[in-house]
Amino acid sequence: MNSALKPIALLGLLSLLLSGCASAVLGVGTAAVAASSTEKGLSTSVSDGLIFTKVHDKFVQADASLSTALDVTVSDGAVLLTGKVKTPEEKVLATKLSWEVKGVHEVVNEVQITDKSSLKDVAKDLAAGAQLRGKLIGDTKVSSLNFSIDVVNGVVYLSGVARDTEEMNRVVSHARELRFAKQVVNYISLLADQRD
Repeated sequence: MNSALKPIALLGLLSLLLSGCASAVLGVGTAAVAASSTEKGLSTSVSDGLIFTKVHDKFVQADASLSTALDVTVSDGAVLLTGKVKTPEEKVLATKLSWEVKGVHEVVNEVQITDKSSLKDVAKDLAAGAQLRGKLIGDTKVSSLNFSIDVVNGVVYLSGVARDTEEMNRVVSHARELRFAKQVVNYISLLADQRD
């Protein structure tokens, strides 16, 4: 074969091989995407999409700045909140509004506050929140994952969904026993009252 034709023949052969590989890789990639979407289930994905939309709508209605300042991620009914707000009250409001949406099983609020309290107050609030979380986990009559705890300057904000009045009262009672709790604000709703 002519030495000038060898590189051209080689390039032609490579392109044929690569085009075959590309379709095989695309086939595998498509199968992987299909498998991952079916793993979660279409109904779960649709439900998560509805929860996302409803949480976002609640933010817009309550305080439009929340919808732009916060990112909402929903997976299997668990809502993750991230972003930054100016005050602790805005962070608490985001948690409360998220729990109001039917189908939400957990709210994880990782929102950062730009206007900070004193270091001593923050430490007390963190200690109170951790203590209460420990009490809820230790109480066999309480499903601790169904509740969010926010402690701001000694005020304990409770939100979530209780199975019944007894469970809600137990959570509130544990909160009132906290050493650094000045006040308990109850935003817990009952499962029977939760609606679209």
